[in-house]
Amino acid sequence: MSALNQKPSAIESFQDITNNLLDLAKIPAFLRVLLTTDGTVTKSLEAFFWEPLIVETISQNETVLDEPAPYIERDTGDRVVARSVHLRGLQSNNIYVTANSLICIDVLNPQFQEDLRMQRLGIGELLRECNLETYRQILEVGEDRRKDEVWRTYRIVTEHHPFIQITEHFPLSLY
Repeated sequence: MSALNQKPSAIESFQDITNNLLDLAKIPAFLRVLLTTDGTVTKSLEAFFWEPLIVETISQNETVLDEPAPYIERDTGDRVVARSVHLRGLQSNNIYVTANSLICIDVLNPQFQEDLRMQRLGIGELLRECNLETYRQILEVGEDRRKDEVWRTYRIVTEHHPFIQITEHFPLSLY
């Protein structure tokens, strides 16, 4: 078999936090891309579903952590912004993603903090607008058969410091 026909062995499957092996081959191709990409998903979803998406904030609160958040290197008692949003299709009204985030607001510039408080954009778009150099590190990928969804957790890092943790939930029925 030529190298072009071989699957990339590093992404054939992921082990989720319950130690179940998630077989990516059984997941629709576009969802595989979304689960394994280290980029923002909003523009990809808009292109795939051919409709604009709106960010619908479910909740956003400054809070004190009641347990450690090791993915963003925060301890119990540290202040963060806890945010939950839906990425909803403007015409279809479909909820393509539900995202839950923990954001270390104290490391962000004042413009980003203000834009975040305004709740007008997704985090990826806010980061792009602020020209903040970041990278995403995928930490976990899993499946919840009861909810008929797959999910991923990743963190966003700037200057070698993780400052945002995001878990995105994708309903299988839409993909």
